[in-house]
Amino acid sequence: MTASLIGTRRGAIVAAILAAVGLVLPFVIYPIEAIDIICFALFAVAFDLLLGFTGLLSFGHALFWGGSAYVASLLVVKLGAPFPAAVAIAVLYAMVLAFVVGVVAIKRTGIYFAMITLAIAQIQFFFAFQLTDLTGGENGLQLGARGSFLGLPLDNDRVYYYLAFAIVAIAVSFVVRVVRSPFGAVLAATRENEQRAIGLGYRVERYKLATFVLSGTIAGLAGALYAIGNHLSGLDGVDWHTSGKVVMMSILGGIGTVFGPIVGAGVFETLEYYVSKTPIGDKTNIVLGTIFAIVILIARRGIVGEILARRNPLPRDNG
Repeated sequence: MTASLIGTRRGAIVAAILAAVGLVLPFVIYPIEAIDIICFALFAVAFDLLLGFTGLLSFGHALFWGGSAYVASLLVVKLGAPFPAAVAIAVLYAMVLAFVVGVVAIKRTGIYFAMITLAIAQIQFFFAFQLTDLTGGENGLQLGARGSFLGLPLDNDRVYYYLAFAIVAIAVSFVVRVVRSPFGAVLAATRENEQRAIGLGYRVERYKLATFVLSGTIAGLAGALYAIGNHLSGLDGVDWHTSGKVVMMSILGGIGTVFGPIVGAGVFETLEYYVSKTPIGDKTNIVLGTIFAIVILIARRGIVGEILARRNPLPRDNG
């Protein structure tokens, strides 16, 4: 499996390339777009932790992304909370929500799991739509100044980008560490043959629940960073289209690779941004869908999945 190649020389090279691109990104493209890319990259990594390493397909991950975005925004707008407090409480919200949803959903598999997560996510969407005094409804919730952090002026888009980039890098490193740990080995065994894992004495449901909570928490972190970075939380953040979007990003880059969804998010967000500004901008979804289909037909493992699966021209790993 591709996932077993994480931590090898090829994986290290991909990680180094991604880090280098990330460091120069806000000088190459519009800084706000760069913020969007790294936030969606972290969201896709969080989703991949669930799908790629447990085989559970969630159609409701916008529940955590968009929910935390609203929480962080409300704390800033209504209470004037500083950046660290707003993000921390939003992440805590995502963690608790993921645990509650996970307890309900984890007992199901396949399409039933996917539909339960979608249904619960839609409940949050309708709450956000109806509670206009709190969420702004269709107009969304607008944030003012981002404030500062350790003396850093976060209203400077590039300064905010590099702070978010550092947080994203730490979160991705944590995910890599998780999937390379004994815990990750149990997840891989469960994904490949759940009955055998149960036969070996593992409490599979507990591992799935822990992974679901981790995935939801990290998705919440990404959503909070995105909302503050864009000065806005809106219904699109909790809409089912956002859940579908992160699925496409993960598949496009390569499920079960951790690094693949980062590339998938970058490609998807970049294409969506620039194609929308062309004369065929009203057909952006058609263009993205066509590119997605072509990539899947040519590279079934996704972009990075194919790179990691090929041993040549890179030399064979010793370990």
